[in-house]
Amino acid sequence: MALDNFNSNGDASTVPYENGFPDSLSLTNSEKAVKEVIEQPLVEGIEDHLVEFSEAMRTVSKVLRRAAEGKASAQAEASEWKRKYELERERNFQLENKGLTYVERNGNFTENNIENSAYHLKHLPEIDEQSRMYCVKNGIYSHEVLRDREHNSFSDVHGKLIRKASFKLHWCCKGEKNDQHKHDIVSFEKGNISTAERSSKQICLKWESPPQTVLIITKPNSTSVKVICAEMVRWLKEKKLNIFVEPRVRTELIAESSYYNFVQTWSDDKGISVLHEKVDFVVTLGGDGTVLWAASMFKGPVPPIVPFSLGSLGFMTPFHSEQYRECLKSILQGPIGITLRNRLQCHVIREAAKTEYETEEPILVLNEVTIDRGISSFLTNLECYCDNSFVTCVQGDGLILSTTSGSTAYSLAAGGSMVHPQVPGILFTPICPHSLSFRPLILPEYVTLRIQVPFNSRGHAWVSFDGKDRKQLAPGDALVCSMSTWPVPTACRGDSTNDFLHSIHDGLHWNLRKTQSFDGPRESK
Repeated sequence: MALDNFNSNGDASTVPYENGFPDSLSLTNSEKAVKEVIEQPLVEGIEDHLVEFSEAMRTVSKVLRRAAEGKASAQAEASEWKRKYELERERNFQLENKGLTYVERNGNFTENNIENSAYHLKHLPEIDEQSRMYCVKNGIYSHEVLRDREHNSFSDVHGKLIRKASFKLHWCCKGEKNDQHKHDIVSFEKGNISTAERSSKQICLKWESPPQTVLIITKPNSTSVKVICAEMVRWLKEKKLNIFVEPRVRTELIAESSYYNFVQTWSDDKGISVLHEKVDFVVTLGGDGTVLWAASMFKGPVPPIVPFSLGSLGFMTPFHSEQYRECLKSILQGPIGITLRNRLQCHVIREAAKTEYETEEPILVLNEVTIDRGISSFLTNLECYCDNSFVTCVQGDGLILSTTSGSTAYSLAAGGSMVHPQVPGILFTPICPHSLSFRPLILPEYVTLRIQVPFNSRGHAWVSFDGKDRKQLAPGDALVCSMSTWPVPTACRGDSTNDFLHSIHDGLHWNLRKTQSFDGPRESK
């Protein structure tokens, strides 16, 4: 074999092989130069191209992430505007049916419509002049529930027309005689509670017409709960109240005795959706889990809940079941202190969704929403935004977004602080973060949080709402959380602060230790 080359004169020559390879000593200067050009510069060129390609891919990844963030934000905003529009349209439609056509701007009526509003309020039954003028001035029609309206009344088993009870809320100011009205804070239109912000003072509920209908929610598979439920149903029947129970409970009561045929229930989801239009208040027999279940039944306004403690923990159940007669008597008579417990409204936005109409139905949670790594062995990688401002990237087992009512639940176990349930805020608590400096946060209630699984995440994430309705989040999917306008009002045994302190002392034995002994010097006589 021979190797064709060019000599210094430019003529072709042959170089003999030795053992099948060219002799390095016989290489000319030109051959050495060609060898250097082929080997060293080629390697350096490849490395430069790889660096440029890596930078380009990183830029593309950032652009894709920003596009996904913008899409998720736009879909969440569109869904929120759609929800507000539908609520406003339904409200205007109902008012037009009653002849109350008005334009509300910044909480005040226009001059052209005040006279019409005053005229219709003048003909409302059982309203004194002071209340009527107050309603005209502030635009509050709480007494509309007294009118004969199809969706605010129903017939019992005997065909008797039943109307939902009316009530009003006011703030108790200890040591203060001036009771400032908070009509822009709490709306009680049609007997339903909605909020725009919170008050730092204790809230009281006063019935304006006696309650007539009660819903009883019980803890399942408990013999003691069944016994107390049967006794309570008999006692409430003697008080001439209409009683609703779950279908399971009604079957158990009728199996015990045919006497309970008067108990009412529902047969489908449509019956559940209109419960808030029939029920004046709710009684729960169980623990905190029963209160969570009762709250989850109401996707919008929630009637006042009277929780009786029959579970292992009682952060939200201040009433004792042994004293249910005395407790319910005071509830029926009123006024009663209530705690407005925040709920989070959560939307899961899929990366594959093309429009806001493809987003999943919102889910309301009373305790917390948890995003975790599921069965994956990889750390969870979550990008967190607050009102479109980047907060942090969570790398760990997951993240908890909790209400202040849920601060004594999973968030507490993960290292979060205990917070009074009426403090306006959202708890931001990491689960086993892979960082020594990652401390929990408490964010204001008016913010919107967006938790997104990045496209470069090694695995999927999982989200659960109050410990149920578990869903998978793929890379690109996002979870958007904001404070719901429909809180859960729970009755207080004393007041909100007293019940909260009792719950952490009795339930958690908070700061329980032996008293330090006195070893100081004795005073000399």
